[in-house]
Amino acid sequence: MPIIILVLLSFNASAFSHTWEGFSIKWYKELLASVEVWHALQNSLIVAGCAVVLSLVMGTLLVFYTKKQMKKMNLLFYGTLAAPEIVLAVSLLSVLVYFMVPLGLISLIVGHTLIGLGYVVPMLYSRMQEMDASLIEAAMDLGATQSYTLYSVVLPFLRPTLIGAGLLVFIISFDDFVIAFFCAGATAQTLPLYIFSVIRSGATPMINALSTLMLCVSSLLVLLFSLFTVRKTGIQP
Repeated sequence: MPIIILVLLSFNASAFSHTWEGFSIKWYKELLASVEVWHALQNSLIVAGCAVVLSLVMGTLLVFYTKKQMKKMNLLFYGTLAAPEIVLAVSLLSVLVYFMVPLGLISLIVGHTLIGLGYVVPMLYSRMQEMDASLIEAAMDLGATQSYTLYSVVLPFLRPTLIGAGLLVFIISFDDFVIAFFCAGATAQTLPLYIFSVIRSGATPMINALSTLMLCVSSLLVLLFSLFTVRKTGIQP
């Protein structure tokens, strides 16, 4: 019901949420004309895109080159998922302040990559457990290096999981507020932070419109993630 009301109010012609004056898309027009919204969207896309790339690259290399020790190390990444996000945010902020790292897009990317690895590594490790070890051994016997084996044998096998994990990390990073609130500083503003800063002075239907669009994007990405998961497991929808 709250989501349905949010979507309906985004088409309200009135500037006040408690009164309905008719159907209108003027708030969407104002949204598209807002420079602040486009700047926040750009920051969100940069942070989410970098977090996806770094999480997938680091996770793939870690799972492949440390596969013998990965069984014990995997618990560390499950711990990232088990810990409350606000605890991770405060801990990360403490580390950044201790090493005098300036808060901004870089610190946001670091934080979202940390969260992303908590999802990517367990997913890739589970997928690697399904791979026949003789395929890697055969490639090595034929003279392939570890790097070539990773590129030509392992990556094609991991491709569905990589796509699914990438979509999942993008969704989490794009919608994240807690890490962004603690680690963004005053120089970087993502869409969730922009929404928070606006509603503190009073919500407008334009925020409802922005939230509706974010809901549509997140729902589409969740649908794509579900489709890749269904295809990977062979479950008929």
